[in-house]
Amino acid sequence: METDFEAGFDGFVAARSAALFRGALVLTGNRDAAEDLVQETLERVCRKWRTIAAADAPDAYVRRIMVNLANDRWRRFRRTVPDAGDRIAPGDAYGQVDSRDQLVRALQCLPMRMRTVVVLRYFHDLSDAEIAADLDISPSTVRSQLARAMEKLRSQFPALSGPSPVRQPPEGMR
Repeated sequence: METDFEAGFDGFVAARSAALFRGALVLTGNRDAAEDLVQETLERVCRKWRTIAAADAPDAYVRRIMVNLANDRWRRFRRTVPDAGDRIAPGDAYGQVDSRDQLVRALQCLPMRMRTVVVLRYFHDLSDAEIAADLDISPSTVRSQLARAMEKLRSQFPALSGPSPVRQPPEGMR
């Protein structure tokens, strides 16, 4: 017979593991490393489940564990990542996969704090205040880290960071 402890943890894993994996994939840039990071995160969460389940925001607690583990891995396994290559043609399905890969590689070039802020903002859709609470920093630090990270990312993709082209109406509509 399953206890409340097991049911609560199993339900959390079923509901949140996909989102945790997406965040871990962006933090690590590698599917295998992301799976390991999620596994290690859930292992720690299981050990502290009573405390986490009683918290006001268990998701934030778990994200914090994952970010801390990713930071530890980053410090231990720091490595260089090749530069992003040439821009691909729009509409090229294989090129879109390449672009996604280039974006993940560009994210890997960011310092861990900047990468973490980008992941929490754009992959977990958190506000400045939520990110600040998760990372124990001020909301203004979140905004400055995000602005610097976006500037660095844009510098790696100059063709994508220019002004958007103005769409012309179809020939018969002019």
